[in-house]
Formats: sequence, structure tokens, C-alpha cells
Amino acid sequence: MSVSYRQPGVVLTDRRFTVPLDHAHPTGETIELFAREVVAGDKAHQDLPWLVYLQGGPGFGANRFVGKSAWLGRALKEFRVLLLDQRGTGHSTPANRQTLPLRGGPAEQADYLTHFRSDAIVRDCELIRREVTGGAPWTVLGQSFGGFCTVNYLSTAPEGLTAAVITGGLPSLDAHADDVYRAAYPRIERKVAAHYTRYPQDVERARRIADHLLAHDVVLPNGYRLTAEAFQSLGILLGGSEGSHRLHYLLEDAFVRIPGGTALSDAFQEEVQGLLSYAGHPLYALVHEAIYGQDTRPTAWAAERVRAEFPQFDAAKTLAGDGPLLFTGETIHPWMFDCDPALRPLRETAEILAARTDWTPLYDPARLAANEVPVAAAVYHDDMYVDTAHSLATARAIRGLRTWVTDEFEHDGVRAGGPRVLDRLLALTRDEA
Repeated sequence: MSVSYRQPGVVLTDRRFTVPLDHAHPTGETIELFAREVVAGDKAHQDLPWLVYLQGGPGFGANRFVGKSAWLGRALKEFRVLLLDQRGTGHSTPANRQTLPLRGGPAEQADYLTHFRSDAIVRDCELIRREVTGGAPWTVLGQSFGGFCTVNYLSTAPEGLTAAVITGGLPSLDAHADDVYRAAYPRIERKVAAHYTRYPQDVERARRIADHLLAHDVVLPNGYRLTAEAFQSLGILLGGSEGSHRLHYLLEDAFVRIPGGTALSDAFQEEVQGLLSYAGHPLYALVHEAIYGQDTRPTAWAAERVRAEFPQFDAAKTLAGDGPLLFTGETIHPWMFDCDPALRPLRETAEILAARTDWTPLYDPARLAANEVPVAAAVYHDDMYVDTAHSLATARAIRGLRTWVTDEFEHDGVRAGGPRVLDRLLALTRDEA
């Protein structure tokens, strides 16, 4: 039963759908999807076209907006919007350390999680589209990993789309995970250098914190073991529009004087555990590298292996000299499954996924080359999370795709830019810009 209610300027309706776990076996086991329909209050009774939003991740539920914030206000001028909690996220059937043991042991859990990639998400969309729109095609807005899903949509079910808008999410069509991270580490290093240029006082602060962590066994209040490597992973903040500033304010409050010396402050530890814990989005850690799996090569902890090619990221080696500590970015490492209590029970499951060698292709280059769906993509110059060169190569491979390459925004431009980013991209799909 759908439930409708109001927020300032909008009417929201909570909707639930039942879909097959494995779309290749439509009469088999099912899971539940949750989505929130949003329409402008003054258009609630109008027959409007639909826009479905695919969140970034993987592993995050759709944004929980209040009213018409961020890009939503622009969308509501002409669309009914469906904010989909992709399978395993948000209010959809959850997949986490509490629920995955219902599947059985690690092997069964890993097999279950193979059904949580972009191909399954797109088939979910196609199934619920028929119920939501009565069969009419809709527009898709894909942010980050949602853009990966959108390229899969264009590859497998373009008949379901009126138009496609992608923000910071044009994936390589054929890069192995190794290639993705080999391109990523130099970008991350540039972002860190830019941060230290803005906040040179953070060089010494970061070194001091890392040095403390190498010398002490620090366990955060939630049980997270804060190592120097874990501290470095806070660099993931640097890919967002306000991330450098957030990191700076975090570092300046790190230490407090106590009897007998200094210690990491409670305030610092509280904020760090919120930033590092995967309790709310474990799928991000479990299937992050699997989103790049497309052949018989295992992903095999690609970010960890490739990091060894960049010794400048080694904290101990850095602190033995006088150089700045490098933070890391959107990378998943096996030690996370030891440090994070939300991931520890899933370590063996993650190992099985990392060793898997039967990933199916996610994109169809021939079909993309013959694309007829109007598509526009924002490509953020030197995006820390998605390689610009990979994105532009894919843009050239999708017939008719129009790009907006900009350094005005970081990876979260569709949020930070309010209505401007969506407005520009919709205009591009309509040849109005």
C-alpha cells in the first residue's frame, strides 16, 4: 500500500516493488525495492513525464531530500521523480553483516552479491517502469555509479529511455580494475597536493596524526581500529566540492592535552568513525571493485595491489623523511575488513568476490555506437573518482552523446550546483544548448 505525505512544496509517495533476485530466473526468489515518488505540490494531479534517479555508490540509497533542494527543484518543474533505493540499499531488502548470514556461509553470500551490479539494477528499473509509467519510457539521471548503470541501460534496454543524463559517471567500457586504479592514484596525488597548497598548515598536522597512529593502537568508540592507512583513506573527502575544507577542519581539532601528554580528541575520533565506517553502506566495500569486473580476470583487490606501484603513498616511508603525507581516495582495501567492525564478519565473502573469474560484460559497444537515445554527460575535469580520459573515450563511443566538460564543479556537482547542472544537461539532450 502506497503512503503519500507532504513536505514544503512537494508531495511524496512511498512505493514498494517486488522483483526477482536473479532476472534470469524470474519465477525464483524475490527481493523488495523501495522508491520515493516526488512531485511538485502544484502539479500533483497533472499527467507528467517521469525521471528516475540512480544514486552513486555502489551501495547507497537515494538522496533523502527535504522539499526541492539540490537538483530536485529543477526536475520537478516538468517531471515526476522516482528516487530509487537500488537493490540492497536504503529501504530496499538490505544486504549487510546482519542479513547476509541468512544466505548461508561466505560462498553463498558472495554468490548472492553477484546480483547487485548495474545489470541487475537496470533490469529492476525496466520491471518497475511498466508499473510506474504504464509502459511509457522515462528519463534517467545517473550520478557517479548511477551513470555506470545508465550506460548499461543504453546498452541493454534503450527502448525504456526518453533521454539519459549522466553526471560524473561515464565508465570505461573495457578497463580492468587495475587500469582504473592505475589512473586513479596520480589523480589522488594531485588532489592532495592542491589541498596542501590551500592549507599548508595541514602538512604537519597530517604527519603528526599518522605518526601517532603508527606508534599507538587506536580503537575508536565504535570498535573501528584506526591505523595510519585508515587515516589516509579520509582523502576520499577531497573528491567533493567542500571536501578539502572539511578535511582541514577535521585535522585542526585532532589532538587534546591530557594528563601525561596528548591524545586524539574525542571530537576527532567521533567524526572520523562516522566518515570511515561502512555500517550504513557495506555494499560499497563489498562490490566496489566488482563493478569493473567484465571478463575472466579477477579484480583481486586491485586498489591494494596497484597502490604498491606508488610507494609515495606508504605512510611509514613518508614519515621516515620530511615529505607530506599522501591521503588516498575512492579505494577499497582488504585491511578495511579487519579495521571496520561492520565489515569484519564479511571478510571471507569479500575475498571470494575478489577472486571471482566469471564476470559477465556490462556494456555493449556495438549497441552504444548505434545509440539513438538523447544523452548528455557532465564530465568534471580531473574528477578524483572517475577518470576524465576514460570518460571522454566512452563519450566518443556512444553515438550522439553530448559532453559538458567543466572544472567549475567536483564530482558532486549535481548536488553542489543546485539546478544549474541538471538544467544544462537537459538542454543538451534537447539541442537547446
